[in-house]
This record gives sequence, structure tokens and C-alpha cells, in this order.
Amino acid sequence: MSSKTRDVLEGLVKDTSLNWLLGKQTSLDDEIEEIENSPSAGSNWIPELSPVANVVIRRCSKVLGVSVNELQDSFKQEASGSVKQPSMFPRNFLEYCCFRALALSVGVTGHLTDKTFRRLTFDMMVAWELPSASSTHSLLSVDGDPTVGLEAFSRIAPAVPVIADVIISENLFGVLASSSDGVRLRFSVYDKYLCGLERAIKKMKSQSESSLLSGFRPKGEKILEIDGTVTTQPVLEHIGMSTWPGRLILTDHALYFEAIKVVSFDTPKRYSLSEDLKQVVKPELTGPWGTRLFDKAVSYKSISLPEPVVMEFPELKGHTRRDYWLAIIREVLYVHRYMNKFKIVTTGVAKDEAISKAVLGVLRVQAIQELGLTNPVRYENLLPFNLCDQLPGGDHVLETLADMSSSRVLDRTNKPKEGTLYSISASDMVSQFGLVFGSSPRSSSSLVVGEVVVGDMNPLEKAVKQSRKNYEKVVLAQETVNGVKADGIDTNLAVMKELLLPVMEIGNWLLALAYWDNPLKSFVFCLFATFIIYRGWIGYVFAFASIFIAGFIVLTRCFSKREKVMMELKVMAPPPMNTMEQLLAVQNAISQLEELVQDANIVLLKLRALLLSLFPQASEKFAVAIVVATTMMVLLPWNSLIMVVFLELFTRYSPPRRASTERMMRRLKEWWFSIPAAPVILEQQNKDDNKKTK
Repeated sequence: MSSKTRDVLEGLVKDTSLNWLLGKQTSLDDEIEEIENSPSAGSNWIPELSPVANVVIRRCSKVLGVSVNELQDSFKQEASGSVKQPSMFPRNFLEYCCFRALALSVGVTGHLTDKTFRRLTFDMMVAWELPSASSTHSLLSVDGDPTVGLEAFSRIAPAVPVIADVIISENLFGVLASSSDGVRLRFSVYDKYLCGLERAIKKMKSQSESSLLSGFRPKGEKILEIDGTVTTQPVLEHIGMSTWPGRLILTDHALYFEAIKVVSFDTPKRYSLSEDLKQVVKPELTGPWGTRLFDKAVSYKSISLPEPVVMEFPELKGHTRRDYWLAIIREVLYVHRYMNKFKIVTTGVAKDEAISKAVLGVLRVQAIQELGLTNPVRYENLLPFNLCDQLPGGDHVLETLADMSSSRVLDRTNKPKEGTLYSISASDMVSQFGLVFGSSPRSSSSLVVGEVVVGDMNPLEKAVKQSRKNYEKVVLAQETVNGVKADGIDTNLAVMKELLLPVMEIGNWLLALAYWDNPLKSFVFCLFATFIIYRGWIGYVFAFASIFIAGFIVLTRCFSKREKVMMELKVMAPPPMNTMEQLLAVQNAISQLEELVQDANIVLLKLRALLLSLFPQASEKFAVAIVVATTMMVLLPWNSLIMVVFLELFTRYSPPRRASTERMMRRLKEWWFSIPAAPVILEQQNKDDNKKTK
């Protein structure tokens, strides 16, 4: 062993900066002593890698049962030229060793209970942040406990499907890191999370193997969650005005409710989540006698039910219990919608993989619940199919996932290429836990790595990254929307008036031309518009206007001040109003709206009277006018018809026609006012009929 390597290792021991790396079971002194006594000590230490990365790679070699040199030779043979570049070699080689070791480690039953495995996965993340020998920044917190960042967690954790998923890894890290500073993750929190995963797996396994729903649950349908078993915290089912306490059971295909009887439970009611019944699952308000007071319920609606079913989750404070159930119910619903949309068969590897992803998401949420975090958790952000329903471009993420699932089926049926990396799939991992979903035969061979690729991102990671970029843009845009929302009708009207000011100015200019306030300008505009209509250039006018708007946008973008992201709209705030003035303003607005509705109804009733000939003389004139208009539309070309209509409307108030137009408008108003409105009879609905309709 070279003296330089020995000096580096002894220096690390003296400052005890890596005492955490091997945990309580193995000290760094023992490992260094083992390296010193090894005949191949010098070859086991890679000078390009940092001490942390060297220790992790040595552990990976022990897990794989090969030497570090053999790992290097395999990496050089299997990796492409871009991955083996000197600048990228430390991190890419570390990823290669970590992914191979994890693929073998997760194949062992009960690996989550092994403290060595939990420590190894965390140390891999630590080493990923310090892969090369030139890495200098510290990863220790104030109390000496090592921490990892988001990028390292999102890179290593998805290699073990039960720990994280590519789609939700960023949100999961944020929840786990929220117990400290929200930026770095400590091993104590990570270890507690993995222990919670193990307990959640055992709980789900015992529930699925129990006799619950025996005789009602189809073969292969597994129980994911149960609530209402404690008499002090039942689940209340509301159908119409009826309420029943009982027990709620969620499986990977449906929702079951068992009403409480005297000494047992009633026959379960099944609400399907797998069939395409146009289901709608949403939060709902409940209260006594049909009131809507408490936000603690979930509403289930489908075309198979005459009315929605509401499941209430009573609790003294907040609605965390409801939010959890709403998220996991939607997750099961969305995974089946995903399979129906992308034509994933009801049996087979792809179907089991999709359901297993949803099941692992539910397990993660259950493990997060055991952490007892003080900050509120949005459970839907930790479930992959829920999150894809919310993210911009989430449909593209699901499409990419479906394409990758199809390729995995081919990889499973065909013989994989020699030297290809392997990783366990979500369905294989779930089956290891004793939770076999579906009836597809299990293959002894592993799937080709789909969630992780050494030195690069796979299509799913790229789709998720792009979707998150779009989501950040949406969040920033929504912040601006929330910032410009103003309170008060008068303030909003002032803002709207200022925004519509250019349109109002153009409208006033056109009205001035139409009323011939300036005869010369109106005459020139009339000649110009008539010439355009005659030549059939109306489409070109609209095209020119669109190009003008586009050019205005480009010029504004190029020549506006760079320091101003947006041009602020300045609005003169109206004088403040007290409560009484606001009530009067609302009353006046409602009165004006009522008058508008009344006037609209009168117009419709008069048109009804004309159509039904309730006033024969007016109806005859109306019919003649329709015939004349129809004849002109048939006989005249469209350009000529448009030109006639334009000249008729625009020259009404010209000096030669003003007097005749005023007389014509007066006669037209008199004719309109002389038309009676069609009669209206308002009937009150009887109470007996109302009860029958209900």
C-alpha cells in the first residue's frame, strides 16, 4: 500500500470525520486495518475517488462478491465512451457499483429490517455528493450527523422501488427533510422512515391474509387500508338523509363499507374503482340534517348509483384523516384509469407493475404518517398517479411510463443483452413482501433497469423533470394572479375599466365615425372600407391586424426595459366605502342586473309573440322582412351583400340621411313597443310532487 494512501486514511481516522460512515457495527479503524493487512490493499483504493466513495465502493464489492478491480473492468467493458470520461468517471463508476449492489441486496427478503442495508443506502447518497478526490465541502450537520441533498436522494433512492419513485422523489425528500431545515436529510429521519415502511408492509400483509370480506372479495384482490375498526372513531356513510356508522375497507380494486350491527358488521357494500363508471371522488361538506358545515368527508359518485355516497371521517381537529383517505382512494382510481387509457391488459406484467406502483405509494404514505411530522403533509403529492393528475404535462409522464412498461414486458419475455444492468421492479418487490397482485406468472429473472440509468436520465426522468419545470412556471404565474386579486366590487370595476380603456377608445372612435361627427374623416373611412369590401380583402385586413399585434409584441420584448419583468398597470383606487355603502352598492348592482334580465325576457317574449302570430299585423311585417332578407342573401354575392349592409349601417347618420334615419328609428320603436309580450303563468310546485321527485 502506498504511503500517500496510508497517510490519507490515517488522517481521516484522526479527525473522526468518517466515524459515522460504518455505523455502530463496524468502525473505520477496523476497515482501515483490513485494507492494510490485505495483499491487494493498493489496488482496492482508487485515487480518482474520494475516501467516502472508496469506502462505499468497497462495501458494494463485498455485497457483489467481487473485487474492486473486477468492478472496474466490468464498468470499462459495459459503459459507453461518454460515461467513462475522466471528468465523469468518479460519479458514474460510483452509480454503477451502487445500482448493482442494490439490485442484489433488495432481492433478499426482509432487507428493510437490516440496519446495515439502511445505512448502506444512505451512505451511497452521501458518497454520490462527494464522488471525486477533489470534493472538499462538508456534509456534516452541526451535531456531526451526515446529511444528504435532494439531487443525491432523487438519484439513489428510486433504485429501491419501495423507498422512492422517480415521479414523487422530490416531494418525498421535501417531506422527510422538513423535520430539520427542509434542505438536507438526516440519517435518523431516513432510518425512521424505512422502519415505518417495514411496519406498514407487515400491516398490509396481515390485513390481506385475514378473513375480512371473505366471500365478497374476488381472488387476488388485496386489502390496502382499513378504518372504522375503533368504535370511538367510526366512518359514517351518508346516503341522502340516512347515516350509518361502520367500517371502511380499501382494496386495490374497490371500496367496501360494512355498517355496524349489534355484535357484528352488516353485508359489505362494494363501490368499484376499477371499472369505467365515470366515478367522481372529491372532498365533501357534511353536517346534521343535510347541512354543509364540516369539511371532513369524501364523496363517491358513479353512473351505477342513483345518488352520491358520502363517507365522513369524524375527528376533533382538522381533516387529516379525510385527506389521507381521499388521496389513497384517488390513487387506486387513477391507476385503473391509467390502465384503461393506455389499453394495459387486465392480466400480465404491465398491469401488475402499475398496481404495484400505486400500492408502494400507499405504503410510503403510511410510513410518513408514523413519523409524526409537525408540518401538514399533502398526501396526494406523495402518490405517483395522484401527482401526475395535477402536474402540467402529467399525461406525458403517464404516456412515457406506459411505453416503458411495454418495453419491460419485451425485456422480460426476451433474453436480455449480455452485460446489462438489472434492477428489481415494483411488482417483483411487492411479491417479495408476500403481496402478490394479479395472477401473472412470476419470472425468476429480473427486469432491466428502468428507473435508473448510469450517467444519464431515462425517458421517465426526463418527462418528470420537464413536467416539474412547467409546474414551477404555473406556480409563479399563480402567485402573480393571487397578487393582483383585489377586494371590493368598486376596486375590481376600476381595474377592469383601466384594462378595457384601449378597447373603449377604439369603440368611441368608431362611433364618432359612424355618427359623422367629422364628415371628412367619416367619408374617407367609408370609401376606404367600401373599396376593401368590394375587392374581397376583408381576410387580408384581419391577417394584417394579427401580424401587427405579433410585431408589437416582438418590438415590446426587444426594446422594453430589461429590469422590468412586467409593465405595471396603474389604477386610481376608488375612495374607500364603509359597510353600509358596500351593501348599498351590492343592492344597486343586483337591481341593475334584475332590470337587464327583465328586459331580456321581454325581448324573448315579444319574439315568441311574433313567431306565434299573437299580433297578426306585426307578425306579417316581420315575416315580409325575413323573406326580403333571405332573398337578398340568395341573389346577391357575399361581397355585395356585406357592402350593402355596411353602407346602410354606416351612412345612416350622414348629413343627407340623418333626418330620414331619425324618422325610421322612431317608427321602428313605435312598432316594437306596440307588440304585446307572450303571456307567462307561474306555477308553484306542490309539496307532494316535490316529495315524489325526491
